[in-house]
Amino acid sequence: MGPIRGLYTDRVAWLPNVLTAARLAAVAPFAVLLARADDAVSAGAAALFAVAAFTDFLDGYLARRLGSNSRFGRIADPLADRLLIDVALVLLVWHQRLEWWLAVPVLMRDVLLAALFRARHIEGDVQVNLAGKTATAMIMLAMTLLMLTAEPWPKALYVVGVGISVSAAILYYRSPEGGPASKPS
Repeated sequence: MGPIRGLYTDRVAWLPNVLTAARLAAVAPFAVLLARADDAVSAGAAALFAVAAFTDFLDGYLARRLGSNSRFGRIADPLADRLLIDVALVLLVWHQRLEWWLAVPVLMRDVLLAALFRARHIEGDVQVNLAGKTATAMIMLAMTLLMLTAEPWPKALYVVGVGISVSAAILYYRSPEGGPASKPS
């Protein structure tokens, strides 16, 4: 790595952590917007959720690209993701936009994997697998669409995301390292 690239990397190495912190900070205003929306259809809540969801992928990409993985990022990034998704799920169920039995697999997966990672003492060192990333992207997209339209069709995308999510959970369960490593998130 040349001196220019090294200087650039040092100057922006903090950016992934800022994006993660922003995602954490976005949860409360997002929850208020969605809770106050009629039938959970809210362009404002959907936009905030989509931007926060995008920062999940952007901060992971930047952390890998810049080689700036930090303890804060390893702990706060999955926490921010799960908190954003779980709050959205609870509010979509509350507004009757999503059936409770469709939300339970994702909520239970989060609880069970957190317990599994804690029992294995790897909660800050879990290697993300492609299935988990794909499931998260599909679920986030489906929930954004559910917030934008009163139509039921985004549930089909959500169901596919849940299926992939369950598959990812099985991969995490079977591997003592937390899943087949693609690259750290």
